[in-house]
Amino acid sequence: MKNKVFTWSATVALAGFLFGFDTVVISGANLPIKELWNTSPFFHGMFIMSMALWGTVVGALFGGIPCERYGRKKTLFWIGVLYLVSAIGSGLALDPYSFSIFRFIGGIGVGASSVAAPTYISEISSAKNRGKFVAMYQFNIVLGIFIAFISNYLIGLSGGPNAWRWMLGVEAIPAAAYCLMVLTVSESPRWLILKRKDEARAWPIITAITRGNQLEAQVMLAEIKASKQTPAQEAEGFFSKKYSKPLTLAFLIAFFNQLSGINFVLYYAPELLEKAGLAAQDSLGNSIAIGGVNLIFTLLGMYLIDRAGRRQLMIYGSLGYILSLSMVAYAFLAGLSSTFLLTFILVFIASHAIGQGAVIWVFISEIFPNNVRAFGQSFGSGTHWIFAALITLLTPVFIDSKAGIFSDNPWPVFAFFAGFMVLQLLFVLLMMPETKGVSLEDLQRQMVREDVPLETGFKPGEVV
Repeated sequence: MKNKVFTWSATVALAGFLFGFDTVVISGANLPIKELWNTSPFFHGMFIMSMALWGTVVGALFGGIPCERYGRKKTLFWIGVLYLVSAIGSGLALDPYSFSIFRFIGGIGVGASSVAAPTYISEISSAKNRGKFVAMYQFNIVLGIFIAFISNYLIGLSGGPNAWRWMLGVEAIPAAAYCLMVLTVSESPRWLILKRKDEARAWPIITAITRGNQLEAQVMLAEIKASKQTPAQEAEGFFSKKYSKPLTLAFLIAFFNQLSGINFVLYYAPELLEKAGLAAQDSLGNSIAIGGVNLIFTLLGMYLIDRAGRRQLMIYGSLGYILSLSMVAYAFLAGLSSTFLLTFILVFIASHAIGQGAVIWVFISEIFPNNVRAFGQSFGSGTHWIFAALITLLTPVFIDSKAGIFSDNPWPVFAFFAGFMVLQLLFVLLMMPETKGVSLEDLQRQMVREDVPLETGFKPGEVV
């Protein structure tokens, strides 16, 4: 039974693989497309590079609706279909406009998956294993990123004019496989009980979650049923004061995630490394190193998230962010070697992987009550993707080789991100609660009642 829950979680987490592959594969096609269609920096940033992210915003903001209405499983299947259509269409696109439309479709899939997959996995996991099971989604994101970098590099070796089309189109293979695999998973027991009132279908799933322990299963069933809110409580609205704590926490963790500059680095890694003096093919090759470090430290984060806890990992990550971003800014400012620059970019990636990367989707999926979890995940994911899209849109304005404000030297951009990571560290120390080992229903009682304090592990005046 334990293996059954793990298999369901691992299967759904593969949506993260498509997420990571889809969002980063554009980095290898960036420069060839720029040369092919010769668009302005603004057009390139708005339609070529960030159109998928605007689709992601739409998918994230509205992904909670099908999750609540039709269930987590059906939503996850149609997400796979969106990835499949996007991959084929992007690879065959004949102009920048059709290309942007298909990238937008893929973005909807990415955004919706960042809602549906963490929500589903958190709802079929036990409190003891929830962190590492939801973190499998993040692991698959970075695995997808890593494979995308390798795929881009290998396809790029051909040097053909249509290499970028194969870079994008190859995603159709894992997308089709995912669509078939996700049909084998169960539905979320919490959704079945609270939205469909179907205890009969939910019971064997709960039994699997509790590893066949009938007493634990009965307790879990009772807690889920007790978490259902009355019509009067539900009428208060998602953005009421009642949910102000989880809303604030979800907004801030998502906001700081993107103000670290992670998408800026991942999307424009080849271009940034070229600015440091590496040849185009070398920059693509070193992008693989970025993906590899991301993968290794994500595994470490998965190992630690249910041991050290979410908050401790965020502290480690914040300190690493501040150091690495400051050193990257200094490397560009002082004109230091590309080796020095690459070293601290890798430290930056490691800091993200063990901190924000491991924590964000787990944390957001935990802090909202059962009856609004999908909408809460939409809110947090939507915040994340709005800032991701804005940063990607504005990046060419700052670093484009022809018209960028910092085209010669992008050090102020990295200094800007480093400053925000100081603020993130303060957020973690002063506001962020620890959620490891706490059931979703217990967390619900903490988050929505004003008389239950959040335990941050930090008291004013205490030396940290």
